[in-house]
Amino acid sequence: MRISIQSTWDGGAARPEERAVLDLVREPGHWVLELEAAFHDDPAPPGPAGPTPELWQYEVVELFLLAPPDHYLEVELGPHGHHLVLELRGVRQVVRDELSIDFRAEIDGARWRGRARIPDALVPPDIARLNAFAIHGQRERRRHLAFVPVPGPAPDFHRLERYPELAPELLKHHFARQG
Repeated sequence: MRISIQSTWDGGAARPEERAVLDLVREPGHWVLELEAAFHDDPAPPGPAGPTPELWQYEVVELFLLAPPDHYLEVELGPHGHHLVLELRGVRQVVRDELSIDFRAEIDGARWRGRARIPDALVPPDIARLNAFAIHGQRERRRHLAFVPVPGPAPDFHRLERYPELAPELLKHHFARQG
Protein backbone atom coordinates (compact mmCIF):
# COMPACT_ATOMS: atom_id res chain seq x y z
CA MET A 1 0.00 0.00 0.00
CA ARG A 2 1.36 3.41 -0.95
CA ILE A 3 0.78 6.32 1.45
CA SER A 4 1.60 9.84 0.23
CA ILE A 5 1.97 12.63 2.75
CA GLN A 6 1.00 15.67 0.68
CA SER A 7 -0.89 18.01 3.01
CA THR A 8 -0.37 19.92 6.21
CA TRP A 9 -1.94 18.60 9.41
CA ASP A 10 -4.90 20.96 8.97
CA GLY A 11 -5.57 20.31 5.28
CA GLY A 12 -3.39 22.83 3.45
CA ALA A 13 -1.10 21.76 0.62
CA ALA A 14 2.40 20.69 1.58
CA ARG A 15 5.20 22.14 -0.48
CA PRO A 16 6.26 19.64 -3.18
CA GLU A 17 9.82 19.51 -1.85
CA GLU A 18 8.73 18.45 1.66
CA ARG A 19 6.38 15.58 0.78
CA ALA A 20 7.00 11.99 1.85
CA VAL A 21 5.95 8.58 0.49
CA LEU A 22 5.60 5.37 2.49
CA ASP A 23 5.11 1.86 1.16
CA LEU A 24 3.65 -0.65 3.60
CA VAL A 25 3.76 -4.34 2.70
CA ARG A 26 2.69 -7.37 4.71
CA GLU A 27 5.12 -10.29 4.63
CA PRO A 28 5.12 -13.55 6.60
CA GLY A 29 5.99 -12.75 10.21
CA HIS A 30 6.39 -9.00 9.82
CA TRP A 31 5.42 -5.78 8.11
CA VAL A 32 7.85 -3.88 5.91
CA LEU A 33 7.68 -0.10 5.83
CA GLU A 34 9.81 1.70 3.27
CA LEU A 35 9.84 5.46 3.06
CA GLU A 36 11.34 8.30 1.09
CA ALA A 37 11.15 11.83 2.46
CA ALA A 38 12.72 15.23 2.14
CA PHE A 39 15.76 15.69 4.37
CA HIS A 40 15.60 19.04 6.13
CA ASP A 41 18.94 18.75 7.96
CA ASP A 42 17.38 19.25 11.39
CA PRO A 43 19.75 18.36 14.26
CA ALA A 44 19.92 14.66 15.06
CA PRO A 45 18.68 13.39 18.43
CA PRO A 46 21.42 12.83 21.01
CA GLY A 47 22.65 9.32 21.41
CA PRO A 48 23.12 6.40 19.06
CA ALA A 49 20.64 5.23 16.44
CA GLY A 50 17.96 2.87 17.73
CA PRO A 51 15.00 3.29 20.11
CA THR A 52 14.88 6.98 21.09
CA PRO A 53 12.41 8.54 23.53
CA GLU A 54 10.52 11.68 22.44
CA LEU A 55 11.62 11.28 18.83
CA TRP A 56 8.63 13.37 17.67
CA GLN A 57 10.61 16.43 18.79
CA TYR A 58 13.00 15.89 15.87
CA GLU A 59 12.73 15.41 12.13
CA VAL A 60 10.58 12.31 11.75
CA VAL A 61 8.08 10.36 9.64
CA GLU A 62 5.34 8.53 11.56
CA LEU A 63 2.88 5.75 10.82
CA PHE A 64 -0.10 4.97 13.06
CA LEU A 65 -1.88 1.60 12.66
CA LEU A 66 -5.27 1.52 14.40
CA ALA A 67 -7.52 -1.36 15.47
CA PRO A 68 -10.70 0.47 16.48
CA PRO A 69 -11.75 1.80 18.71
CA ASP A 70 -8.41 2.81 20.25
CA HIS A 71 -5.70 0.12 20.12
CA TYR A 72 -2.86 1.39 17.98
CA LEU A 73 0.81 1.21 17.13
CA GLU A 74 2.77 4.41 16.59
CA VAL A 75 5.96 3.98 14.54
CA GLU A 76 8.32 6.98 14.35
CA LEU A 77 11.34 6.91 12.06
CA GLY A 78 14.14 9.45 11.75
CA PRO A 79 16.70 10.08 9.02
CA HIS A 80 19.66 9.37 11.34
CA GLY A 81 18.52 5.82 12.17
CA HIS A 82 16.60 6.65 15.36
CA HIS A 83 13.15 5.18 15.88
CA LEU A 84 10.40 5.05 18.46
CA VAL A 85 7.66 2.41 18.50
CA LEU A 86 4.79 2.70 20.97
CA GLU A 87 1.75 0.51 21.61
CA LEU A 88 -1.25 2.46 22.88
CA ARG A 89 -4.67 1.44 24.22
CA GLY A 90 -6.67 4.61 24.49
CA VAL A 91 -5.65 8.00 23.17
CA ARG A 92 -2.08 8.68 24.35
CA GLN A 93 -2.29 5.75 26.80
CA VAL A 94 1.05 4.02 26.23
CA VAL A 95 1.14 0.38 27.33
CA ARG A 96 4.55 -0.47 25.80
CA ASP A 97 7.24 1.88 24.57
CA GLU A 98 10.66 1.96 22.99
CA LEU A 99 9.88 -1.33 21.27
CA SER A 100 12.70 -2.66 19.14
CA ILE A 101 12.44 -3.03 15.38
CA ASP A 102 14.93 -3.51 12.58
CA PHE A 103 15.34 -0.04 11.03
CA ARG A 104 17.89 1.39 8.65
CA ALA A 105 18.03 4.90 7.21
CA GLU A 106 20.30 6.68 4.78
CA ILE A 107 20.55 10.31 3.79
CA ASP A 108 21.19 11.14 0.14
CA GLY A 109 21.49 14.89 -0.39
CA ALA A 110 18.09 16.52 0.04
CA ARG A 111 16.24 13.17 0.50
CA TRP A 112 16.39 10.31 2.94
CA ARG A 113 15.17 6.74 2.77
CA GLY A 114 14.32 4.30 5.48
CA ARG A 115 13.31 0.66 5.77
CA ALA A 116 11.72 -0.85 8.86
CA ARG A 117 10.70 -4.43 9.61
CA ILE A 118 7.96 -4.52 12.22
CA PRO A 119 7.25 -7.94 13.80
CA ASP A 120 3.65 -9.16 13.73
CA ALA A 121 3.66 -9.35 17.53
CA LEU A 122 3.82 -5.55 17.73
CA VAL A 123 0.94 -4.80 15.35
CA PRO A 124 -2.58 -4.76 16.82
CA PRO A 125 -4.75 -7.46 15.25
CA ASP A 126 -7.60 -6.34 13.01
CA ILE A 127 -6.25 -2.95 12.02
CA ALA A 128 -8.90 -1.06 10.09
CA ARG A 129 -7.53 2.49 9.96
CA LEU A 130 -4.18 4.17 9.52
CA ASN A 131 -2.61 7.57 9.12
CA ALA A 132 0.88 8.89 8.48
CA PHE A 133 2.66 12.11 9.32
CA ALA A 134 5.93 13.96 8.79
CA ILE A 135 7.42 16.59 11.09
CA HIS A 136 10.40 18.84 10.47
CA GLY A 137 11.79 22.26 11.26
CA GLN A 138 12.46 24.06 14.51
CA ARG A 139 10.57 26.60 16.59
CA GLU A 140 8.43 28.91 14.42
CA ARG A 141 9.52 27.02 11.28
CA ARG A 142 8.18 23.67 12.55
CA ARG A 143 5.98 21.94 9.96
CA HIS A 144 3.47 19.14 10.61
CA LEU A 145 2.32 17.20 7.54
CA ALA A 146 -0.32 14.47 7.20
CA PHE A 147 -1.54 11.75 4.86
CA VAL A 148 -5.10 12.53 5.99
CA PRO A 149 -5.44 15.89 7.78
CA VAL A 150 -6.41 15.98 11.46
CA PRO A 151 -7.69 19.57 11.80
CA GLY A 152 -8.27 21.22 15.14
CA PRO A 153 -6.87 24.10 17.17
CA ALA A 154 -3.31 22.68 17.02
CA PRO A 155 -1.49 19.70 15.48
CA ASP A 156 -2.62 16.51 17.24
CA PHE A 157 -1.88 13.22 15.51
CA HIS A 158 -3.93 11.26 18.05
CA ARG A 159 -7.31 12.35 16.64
CA LEU A 160 -8.13 8.73 15.84
CA GLU A 161 -11.66 9.51 14.66
CA ARG A 162 -10.11 11.39 11.72
CA TYR A 163 -8.15 8.38 10.46
CA PRO A 164 -9.51 6.97 7.21
CA GLU A 165 -11.11 3.55 7.19
CA LEU A 166 -9.38 1.04 5.00
CA ALA A 167 -11.61 -0.77 2.53
CA PRO A 168 -12.11 -4.43 3.51
CA GLU A 169 -10.83 -5.51 0.08
CA LEU A 170 -7.65 -3.51 0.62
CA LEU A 171 -7.14 -4.99 4.05
CA LYS A 172 -7.66 -8.51 2.76
CA HIS A 173 -5.38 -8.00 -0.24
CA HIS A 174 -2.56 -6.12 1.46
CA PHE A 175 -2.72 -7.00 5.12
CA ALA A 176 -4.31 -10.39 5.66
CA ARG A 177 -2.56 -12.13 8.52
CA GLN A 178 -0.54 -14.99 7.19
CA GLY A 179 -0.45 -18.01 9.40
